[in-house]
Amino acid sequence: MTPWQPLTQHFQRSQQRSSGKNQSLTALKRFVSLFLVGITLSLAIVSCQQGTPTNPATTQGGGTPAANKGKVELTLVSFAVTKAAHEAIIPKFIEQWQKEKGQTVTFSQSYGGSGSQTRAVIDGLEADIVHLALALDTAKIEKAGLIQPGWEKEAPNEGIVSKSVAAIVTREGNPKGIKNWEDLAKDGVKLITADPKTSGVARWNFLALWGSVVKTGGDDTKALDFTSKVYKNVPILTKDAREATDVFFKQGQGDALINYENEIILASQKGEKPTYTIPDVNVSIDNPIAIVDKNVDKHGTREVAEAFVKFLYTPEAQREFAKAGFRPVDATVAKEAEFVQKYPPVKTLFTAQDLGGWGEIQKKFFDDGAAFDKIQGSIKR
Repeated sequence: MTPWQPLTQHFQRSQQRSSGKNQSLTALKRFVSLFLVGITLSLAIVSCQQGTPTNPATTQGGGTPAANKGKVELTLVSFAVTKAAHEAIIPKFIEQWQKEKGQTVTFSQSYGGSGSQTRAVIDGLEADIVHLALALDTAKIEKAGLIQPGWEKEAPNEGIVSKSVAAIVTREGNPKGIKNWEDLAKDGVKLITADPKTSGVARWNFLALWGSVVKTGGDDTKALDFTSKVYKNVPILTKDAREATDVFFKQGQGDALINYENEIILASQKGEKPTYTIPDVNVSIDNPIAIVDKNVDKHGTREVAEAFVKFLYTPEAQREFAKAGFRPVDATVAKEAEFVQKYPPVKTLFTAQDLGGWGEIQKKFFDDGAAFDKIQGSIKR
């Protein structure tokens, strides 16, 4: 109904009630006045509708772009042993972003076992960025619809931003004479390592043990027998790498500990005096970074999240990773004298791809009922 239709009806009724010429003229004047008012109101309504601008601060995900706010918060979810590195890197990025954009960035940080962190993000922890222990965990978040396919191509180095190798730590003086992977299977040796069901580092540990056989001429049967003997010597499986370190150093359990090289270096920086060796046959522990697309679009944080990921590959950030025990992925940083001495080359270094890639690795070793479960089922404690 148009705004003036009720006025027309009113005029018609007025005409029916009016009996004289003067009354009709009066009604006509009243109608014309009201009619003009109606037109004016209609034009005003149309003008308001056409002149109302679309809010430029609204994004597809319902959030507000970071560039339109004086402050922005990023949520970083990472695996436990990266905490020291990120706490050194984040202030540098905050300072740079403030200078370049005039915007204050704050970080909400969460650290834990890579498997547990992955589950938390899938279950609703709204991470903007995930830095996890292995690409398999990032792929799980992708499968849940939170990360778009092709995330590996959005950052340099196939998305790998930090890396390490596996180390064997022993007690002072190495009373059990543990020098290589084979020694961990000996009777009377107690080994501390994390649980592959909850910890990314534990999966790398398992692959290091398995690969030490198949990459030196052995087959899967020999590898299964060897890893079974090693895990029989494990009195406790911790939930993540940090807890494994605490059990070994603080609680004094075990004769040996398998852990990231970077975690052992960090322990030495905190006053511990670990005795450790880097086996000549080893696995390249590659840790990916990824933006959680669904969440950054919801939060309006894509611009600053992408900038932070890019910053992690700069020499400045890579030096902080290297200081915290990670082998730098930046070739120029890796060649700096300080780090050449700190990170000696490994004679036989294999990757997850050399063992079939994470899809095959998960199916073969870590799915329910796969090799690791069979090994655990065979152990009588």
